[in-house]
Amino acid sequence: MDDALIPKGVKRCPLPEFLMKLGPVVALLLWGVVAMFMCWIKGLNQTNMNDSYGFALWIWADLTVIALGGGAFFTGLLRYIIGKDKLKEILNFAVLIGFICYSSALLILAIDIGQPLRGWFIFWHANVHSMLTEVAFCLTCYFGVLTIEYLPLVLENRQIDRVPFFHNLSHNMHEIMPVFAATGAFLSFFHQGSLGGVAGVLFARPFAYREGIFIWPWTFFLFTWSAAAYGPCFTIMLAKITEKITGKRLVKDDVYALLAKIAGWMMATYVVAKIVDTWYWATVTAPSKGQTLMDFYSNNPFYGIWILILEIGVGGVIPAAILITRKGRRTPFLLVTAVVLGVVGVCVNRWAMVLQVMAVPVLPFEGWPMYYPSWQEVATTLLPVAYGILLVAFSYRYLPVFPQEPELNPIVTEAREPAESEATGGAGDAEMKPAEA
Repeated sequence: MDDALIPKGVKRCPLPEFLMKLGPVVALLLWGVVAMFMCWIKGLNQTNMNDSYGFALWIWADLTVIALGGGAFFTGLLRYIIGKDKLKEILNFAVLIGFICYSSALLILAIDIGQPLRGWFIFWHANVHSMLTEVAFCLTCYFGVLTIEYLPLVLENRQIDRVPFFHNLSHNMHEIMPVFAATGAFLSFFHQGSLGGVAGVLFARPFAYREGIFIWPWTFFLFTWSAAAYGPCFTIMLAKITEKITGKRLVKDDVYALLAKIAGWMMATYVVAKIVDTWYWATVTAPSKGQTLMDFYSNNPFYGIWILILEIGVGGVIPAAILITRKGRRTPFLLVTAVVLGVVGVCVNRWAMVLQVMAVPVLPFEGWPMYYPSWQEVATTLLPVAYGILLVAFSYRYLPVFPQEPELNPIVTEAREPAESEATGGAGDAEMKPAEA
């Protein structure tokens, strides 16, 4: 029965072996579920958050997965609106990663608010003066869009596709997908930007505060820009990891090269804008508030100047320089190095804009407050990681996530007969042994 669910033209390992390999991931998932229910039943006293850190590890993880999930809306925009048809070979995977990232973000928020049964308050009793209200609305709506984009992939499962209604539904949904791609890009622009805008309008926190255009601080645009630049890097990185684990080629090199090229130039322009923003902030904005650049950095290991160097230099300039060159994109080692450094760079950026904003002292008698997450916070932060691994594994096994996989990994079930081999000059003597996932 399991073989009947596997997409045509591909090979998968036996079901017992598949489930056994996922054992440690399931254990990690259960650990996170236990911690989640402890936070819901006993309250947020299970965390190490305090008066200085009302936003902490969870919000960093939330902003990070939203940024990394930006590969879904940007790849969809490139494919359906701009017309980069070659990216259709990796679009299914990008949508899957986006679906995982945004559902994880909503799960993290459900844990963070402490009383998830009151989560609907933000919709019914909306604070129209808060950018977080707009984030909540756009985040929820875009998750709905991603669900709609992921649904046709589910309907293409071999058994489900045999039902005429689902077959026709999947076909018709593909026809109208450009509408959802455009809607997703619109929603993503605003919620990605508003997440940055929340930090940028904190005039009492000079580390985060920025000048801007009308009501939008520079961070509004930088957050959207960085999600579009670094999100595709995360998609490429996870696709490469999937290839490594399965022992198969899943996406052609020219597809990787195209997406990496676009991401590289987006990253390069973003890094230039980020450097200009940092220079203006350090020389104009911060001094106007009575502080200097080094007032925002401490000698402790968490908030040193190394954060700025790691974010802009190591996680920005270096990967951008690699990806905008043809040789860098075409060299596997350099490509993987660039996308990994890019992912690190955007993670560090979100870390600084969540944790360091809270840590920098703003009053003369204040010091640098420290924060160490509790094991419950760590477990619930790793919970979406385990969930994501499981969803990728089951989607890869039962859904046509990578359209090019059958072409790149042809299956030969039987060797040719000796007589046929002799007639063809021995061409059939060699039997291909397909890699199994």
